[in-house]
Amino acid sequence: MNLIQVERNGARSVARIDGEQAVGLRGVQRMSELALRAIRNGMTLEEATEEAGDGDSLSFPALLAAGEVMAPLDHADPAHCFVTGTGLTHLGSAAARDEMHRRADTETGTETDSIKMFNLGLKGGKPQDGGQGVQPEWFYKGDGSSLVHPGGDLPMPEFALDGSEEPEIAGLYIIGPGGEPWRLGFALGNEFSDHVMERQNYLYLAHSKLRTCAIGPELRTGALPDHVEGESRILRSGKVLWQKPFVSGEANMSHSIANLEYHHFKYQMFRRPGDVHVHFFGTATLSVADGIRTAPDDVFEIEARDFGRPLRNRLVPVKSGFAYGSIKPL
Repeated sequence: MNLIQVERNGARSVARIDGEQAVGLRGVQRMSELALRAIRNGMTLEEATEEAGDGDSLSFPALLAAGEVMAPLDHADPAHCFVTGTGLTHLGSAAARDEMHRRADTETGTETDSIKMFNLGLKGGKPQDGGQGVQPEWFYKGDGSSLVHPGGDLPMPEFALDGSEEPEIAGLYIIGPGGEPWRLGFALGNEFSDHVMERQNYLYLAHSKLRTCAIGPELRTGALPDHVEGESRILRSGKVLWQKPFVSGEANMSHSIANLEYHHFKYQMFRRPGDVHVHFFGTATLSVADGIRTAPDDVFEIEARDFGRPLRNRLVPVKSGFAYGSIKPL
């Protein structure tokens, strides 16, 4: 089942997708509300959807065109939404990263830290004994204010050196009343990072990830398929500038989903009741690895079978509104 969040005329609602129609759920304003109802009543998200019953039916394409489809999961208070991710998790993902981070002394044959981290995942990212595996690379992207709705603009601040797509699958979670994490499902994601900044030095990874991102438009309930096939493309002036297939799912990953989830939620600060989490699982496909430099008004488009409509966002330069030396002593 695929679900969406809608905001029309200042009012929120949740709808299930039925072909071209978005069928509203009666009495449900936010996805988090539906999830907490399911937890409280011992139901799955799909069962809670069925119990809510059908309300008004609207054209899904029309909602998208009007910019009325929101991220499929958020929080009324953005400070209670964590946006995070893990890298070097996909087979083949180390190649582009290794090239970005390669040391000047490569003639010695020394492995880069990227390759070392990737190999750790290959060897211990999918534990077979039921215990946790090796911890992955982890990064913080921001709170809920960093989420851009499907069709919205991805802002690139003036201090950024680049703004490029990262086509990924994101896990969507809510923390239950007892502090237990619950996964609602998965969504397409554009993790959107500054790869030119990261390329300068791998220790700039944290800076390069503090950007906006986008997920959706649809939340896919249930388990993530073992093999996910999709395509990522960049449109410039309405024409395809670059396109490439991408894959995800555990068959294409060096870590299991359970291992990535454990190493995020093992920290107590991420198990605060009522909080929501958006966690990106990584990718092996980047346009920057093919020498593409994005430009203002480029449109990123990411789609994959079983995840519904494509995720589209436009790149727009913005001013951060904060100048060097503007801190004032009290």
